[in-house]
Amino acid sequence: MVEAMYIDFNRRRDLGIIKEMVTPGSRVLDLGCGDGSFLKMLRDECHADVLGMEIDADAIAQCVANGVPVVQTNLDDGLDLAGDDSFDLVILSHTLQEVRRPDVLLRRIVSVGKQAAVSFINFGHFHCRLQLLMTGSMPRTTQIPYQWYNTPNIHLGTLKDFRRLCRHLDIRIVEEKPVGMNFPLLTAAMPNLFAVGCVFLLERA
Repeated sequence: MVEAMYIDFNRRRDLGIIKEMVTPGSRVLDLGCGDGSFLKMLRDECHADVLGMEIDADAIAQCVANGVPVVQTNLDDGLDLAGDDSFDLVILSHTLQEVRRPDVLLRRIVSVGKQAAVSFINFGHFHCRLQLLMTGSMPRTTQIPYQWYNTPNIHLGTLKDFRRLCRHLDIRIVEEKPVGMNFPLLTAAMPNLFAVGCVFLLERA
């Protein structure tokens, strides 16, 4: 995927939700921005002032090809390149479960950004629960396609776990947007069981 226009919002519904949270003309930082396609879309369609942070050299090259400014960094090393309130919105999409200290990173992103949009994968989804119960093996789904031994996901959490962490860190959840592939009414009513993920809009309490 090179051009932002080819982002599949059916496959990545969380990105469509995050796009609606971007105020036109705002300053946006995307942590783990990949090839920069999403940032390019935000720049072109929302007129956002964008910056990406990424560790993978090939993805950084694609960001450059997409004309997206990017800084090579490891999120586990902190966000020292950005000062407090440097951005209107910080985006962390399907990445929190891969970092060494999610609590430390969450504290930092709500300082760097006036608000943060965090797309969180829900390991409490009923497909995961059923697979573990019925097969006795670690679950694999569309959201979690890896084997247990080669997954980049080192912190497996549910939506309840995420809310509890935010309370512990004194981070306010401004808005929750559950992401469901099926069962929209059940997803809205019981997201911890039926949502494959959720987009949380956060800010300092």
